[in-house]
Amino acid sequence: MALDHAELAHGLFRILETGDPALAADVVAEDNHNREAAVAPPACAIPGPAGTLASGAWLRSAFSDLRLPVLGVAGNDDQVWVRLRMQGRHTGPFVRFRDGRLDQAIPPTGREIDVEQVHLLDVREGKVVRHEAIRDDITMLGQLGVFPPAPATALRMLAWRMSGRATRAAAEVAKLAADAARTLTNSSRSATAK
Repeated sequence: MALDHAELAHGLFRILETGDPALAADVVAEDNHNREAAVAPPACAIPGPAGTLASGAWLRSAFSDLRLPVLGVAGNDDQVWVRLRMQGRHTGPFVRFRDGRLDQAIPPTGREIDVEQVHLLDVREGKVVRHEAIRDDITMLGQLGVFPPAPATALRMLAWRMSGRATRAAAEVAKLAADAARTLTNSSRSATAK
């Protein structure tokens, strides 16, 4: 049974919050493309539910108690617009990538984030086939003390880069995302074996 637009929107962001592979299989099409994966670990660019699971693992690794409450949903037959907030506490390194490589690693600050976002979902046959977002990254980086740079945060970021800790964090986050992408395959094998 195909999900309606509101169910798809809530389901997609619940996957990011929880990493639920069964929900990912129900909500995300096998050929889903996530345009936002350009700044995420490479596994987040995998088409389909696996890439969505990787994206959720990446976000949860940086922000504990990640919450994505949906504020509004609108759409037509093949598109859904979702307005939401991204909330959580920055307790792990927030690693951003460019072309699959480390771009920026923000060491944990312990600070709360609460930013508004708008997401556009293309839908086909009751599943998400494409995702893109308009995010308020400047506000989020401000809440983390990165923009404008708080001296303590800037020094920690520099120390992480110089010591190699940023590179290690990027490798750990990329592995975590890749492992999450594989959970879908592993859960599918377990279900088939039963």
